[in-house]
Amino acid sequence: MSDRLGRADLHIHSLASDGTAGVAEILDHVQSRTGLDVIAIADHERIDAAIAARTMARARGLRFEVVVGEEVTTRGGHLLALFIEEPVRPLRSLRSTIAAIHDQGGIAVPAHPLVPYPLCAQARPLRALLADDDPLVHPDGLETFNPTALGRPFHAQAVRFAAEHDLAVLGNSDAHALDAIGACWTTFPGRTAEDLRLAILERRTHAHGEFHATSGQVRTFARQLRKYGRDARDGMRGRVLRDGTGRDHGYPGGRRRPPRFDEQLLGANLAGVDGDGGASA
Repeated sequence: MSDRLGRADLHIHSLASDGTAGVAEILDHVQSRTGLDVIAIADHERIDAAIAARTMARARGLRFEVVVGEEVTTRGGHLLALFIEEPVRPLRSLRSTIAAIHDQGGIAVPAHPLVPYPLCAQARPLRALLADDDPLVHPDGLETFNPTALGRPFHAQAVRFAAEHDLAVLGNSDAHALDAIGACWTTFPGRTAEDLRLAILERRTHAHGEFHATSGQVRTFARQLRKYGRDARDGMRGRVLRDGTGRDHGYPGGRRRPPRFDEQLLGANLAGVDGDGGASA
C-alpha cells in the first residue's frame, strides 16, 4: 500500500438541501473523478441523505468512506457536525450546539469562519469558547480553506487563527455541484474515516485547495435556481394530487412524503450496477 496521506472533503451538499446533485451522482463522481478517501454529506439541518449515502457506498463496495455530517445553523454561525448519528437541533447558541455534537461523539468545526456575515462564526466568540473550562464546548477544528466567495477573502485570517489556537485545519469544497467536489481537501495520516477522526482530534491534518472562479459560482447559482423551481413544482404537484410524493431529495425513497431512505429500492437499483459504480452490461 502507498504511504501517501489520505484525502477528505467533509462539506458536500446534496439535493436534500441546496445542492444540485443526488446521492448516487455524488458517489459516482467521487468514485470515478476524484482521489478522495473520505467524504461527508453535510446538508443544512438534515442527515437523511448523508445516511443514505453511507449505506449506498457500503452496499456498492466503493473505495471511499462516507461520514454522516450536517451543516447546522446556530445563532453564532454555521457549524459542521461530523461523525454524527442523530440530527442536531438548529438555532441554538454556538456553545450549546458544539456541546450537543460532542454529546453524541461527533466533531464540531465552524464552517467558512471569521467572515463578517451572520452565517459565519466570529473570532471573539470562538476565543471565548476555546478559553472555557469545559472542553465539551471547544470546537475541534476550523475550516480554514473554503473555496467559495465567503471563504476566499478571509482565508489567511482563518489560517492564522487556527495556528494561534492550535486547532485542526480542514479544507472543504462546500460543494453545491458535482464539479466543485474536491476543490478543497484535507490530508491526514491514514486512509479511513476513523484515521481522519483521530487526526482531527490530534491536530494532524492539513488543508489544501483552489478557490472557485466567479463564473463557476454563477453557474452553480443558476443550477440552484432551476432546482428550487423543480422543488416547488414537484411539491405543489404532490399536494394537489395527494399521491404521497413531493420533491426529489436525491436518494431512493426521497420523493415520498415524508421522505425516507428505502433500502428495498436501493437493492433494486444495485441489481443493475457493478462494483465500480457503473451500469452493468
